[in-house]
Amino acid sequence: MIVIENISKQFGKLKVLDNVSVTCETAKCIALIGPNGSGKTTLIKSILGMVMPDAGSISFNGKSIQNDWQYREYIGYMPQIGRYPDNMTIGQVIDMMKDIRHTSSGFDEDLIDAFGLKGMYNKRMRTLSGGTRQKVSASLAFLFNPKVLILDEPTAGLDPVSSEILKEKIITEIKKGKLVIITSHILSELDDLVSEVIYMQDGKLMFKKSIELLQKDTGESKLSKAIANVMINSIV
Repeated sequence: MIVIENISKQFGKLKVLDNVSVTCETAKCIALIGPNGSGKTTLIKSILGMVMPDAGSISFNGKSIQNDWQYREYIGYMPQIGRYPDNMTIGQVIDMMKDIRHTSSGFDEDLIDAFGLKGMYNKRMRTLSGGTRQKVSASLAFLFNPKVLILDEPTAGLDPVSSEILKEKIITEIKKGKLVIITSHILSELDDLVSEVIYMQDGKLMFKKSIELLQKDTGESKLSKAIANVMINSIV
């Protein structure tokens, strides 16, 4: 689905991506993990076309994404912090996005319904709590039936019930054959979701492993403990 080959990116003297190569396949939930400043955000922005690598290439379904914006219609992106026009209502934001992004596969409003957002359609974005903004962002990411979902700290600010709703939705979409890439600092919430782990550090790809192999290599069943083991003992 997504093939990243030898990409590097430098901002001034800071090298944020250093010759990164990795393949992300369909029907997988991949955790993109690493300490702050490891290059995770820049890698995601490169996949989304928001950052242009200095070297290397990225392909989507066998086609280079360079100078091609149409592939983005197959990606649903949930940012860590969603920014929306303050004066618009929830309903206006959702309708605006529907007008901008047409889809032939229909709209997926499962999360809109599950989060009870329709009952809040008249609320203006500036009045919303952080958790409700997260619900809007999650609903928009899934709304257009994308083949790929990139979710940046998706459960941050969500109450436990809403977090479980979102996790169940993610599991449902993986079973449909979709690729899901998640970044999160709350690793305990990924145990039931993740099939593979990409671990980055200092702009380098340290490894990509199945959760089973990572558990075997570290002797830990929990993802959080496995990653802690990696960071302490440098098991790559």
